[in-house]
This record gives sequence, C-alpha cells and structure tokens, in this order.
Amino acid sequence: MASKFTRIAGLATFAFLSSLAVATAAAATMSGPTPQQPQPVPLSAEPLRGGVYRVKGGSGANTGFIIGKKEVIVIDTKMTEESAQAMLAEIKKLTPNPVKYIVLTHSDGDHVNGLAGFPQGLTIVAHTNTRKDMEEAFQDPKLSALLPYLPNETFTGDRPLNIDGVRMNLLHFGPAHTSGDLVVLLPDQRIAFVGDLVFIGRDPLIHRQKGGTSFGLVQTLQKILALAADTFISGHNDPLTKADIRGLLTSIEEKQAKVKALIQQGKSLEEIKSAFGIAEAPAPGARRWPSLVETIYLDLTEKK
Repeated sequence: MASKFTRIAGLATFAFLSSLAVATAAAATMSGPTPQQPQPVPLSAEPLRGGVYRVKGGSGANTGFIIGKKEVIVIDTKMTEESAQAMLAEIKKLTPNPVKYIVLTHSDGDHVNGLAGFPQGLTIVAHTNTRKDMEEAFQDPKLSALLPYLPNETFTGDRPLNIDGVRMNLLHFGPAHTSGDLVVLLPDQRIAFVGDLVFIGRDPLIHRQKGGTSFGLVQTLQKILALAADTFISGHNDPLTKADIRGLLTSIEEKQAKVKALIQQGKSLEEIKSAFGIAEAPAPGARRWPSLVETIYLDLTEKK
C-alpha cells in the first residue's frame, strides 16, 4: 500500500487541534471541558453490517471501525485520549485483531484529538491538506506536549484500497467543510463515512480558515448522492439515508439563492442576517462560529 501513497518520514509531535463546536463537543476548549459541560454519554459500538461498526458516545464525533481478517481499520479517533481508549476496549470485546490503520476524514479536533489514546507506530492515512492543517495547529507552543501522531500516509485525489480483505475507496471531492475532507466508501457494505460533510438538524459548519466553502459543499453533497451506498455515517447524527442528504442539499441551495438575491438588492451582511432571523448572541466566553448565511455571503462577495 505504501507505493500508492506519499509516505512521510518520521512523525512530528502530536497535539490538540481546535475542537469543532458542534453537538456535545461545542462546550469543549483546548484546555479541556468547562465546568458546565455535561458528561458525555457512555461510548458504545453499534454494528452496521459486514464487520462495520459505528462508535457513538464518549467525547467527540462519531467514529467507526471495520474488522478485517487479521486487522482492524479505524475511521476517526474521538476527541480525547480517554474516549479513544474506550473505543479500543469496545473493539477488543469483538475481536482479538489489532488496530493497524487509522483513516482521518478531516482535521477537526473532535475527530483527531483521540489519536493520543492509540499505540504509536500505526499507519495513519489522511488527505494532504488534513496533515497541513494539523501541522499549522502544532505551531502553537501550548499544543506541543502531546504524543507524536501525524498522518504518515497522505495523498491528493482519490485512493482505492484493499486492506486485509476490506475494500474501501477514499474519495476527495474538493473543498467543502475543509479543504481536506475524505469520504470513506465501503462498496461491499454500501456504507459511506462522511465526517462533517453532512449535518442534519442544524446548519452545516464550514471552516473557511481551512479552505472550506459552501459552494464546494453543495458539489460534494451532489457527488455523495451519486455513490453506491445506502447508509451514511456522519460525525454528529445517527445513520443517514440519501433522503436526508437530499433535504440538506436543498436547504443549502435555497439559502444560497436567497443570499445571492439579497446581495443583488444591495443588502448588507447585517441586513441579510436579519432577513434570516439570525441573532448572534454567543454565550459569554464562547467562541463565535459564522452562520451558514454569513459563510455564503463571504463566499459570494470576497475576492479570491
């Protein structure tokens, strides 16, 4: 497999990334949970089909793993060392096979900070831009004291893989939530892990500082709908169907069309947010995340 990747010599010092402000991870900061943060629900492994499991609960986003003939492949790693270790404990209940591979869907902290709970020396696979985002985060001196985990196999474009009898396609459809998002398609099980490309029940969060774009997200969702998959595992929802994704796509496209029309009418960003009923009042000390409407506005008005 190494011949299909750019193998990176050595591992740099791993550290925490800025945590994604979604779901129960929204209250987390890089220094740890606030006193008001509720305790995470117990972690558990939910069987899907064909040796594929979704891991829910604990700290951070949904993750997954696939049990191969002799090895286990993990998809994303939770947000804390403790939750990652709990995930490993769940895996050991199901198989004696060791974890050998980790695939990262993108660089957000609630998907990758749990790397600290895994043994060293694993193959960690990610898009080239995901490693770049992680390396940039490590420039902060406060983030330099953790275990050395950076992706050691990176690529651009798409990669078909067959690891220990498990067929998967790692698909990069362009900038969307970030510039390094991967969809992990398991064609034999018709399951796709989509990271944070799909949010249901709230507007999607797009990291423009990591190269994300609302229009790229629309294109990516269109391509996800074309996949030969029936079940979609996102970072912050129960298993989804194509009907769920179509609804999300329609909602984003409608917002884009309305924002564009209001811009053409000469409306300011504040006037546009008011037209959507957006009242920004973050909790004291909480980080402010741009709304989808603001992201669309910036996508349409800022010079590239």
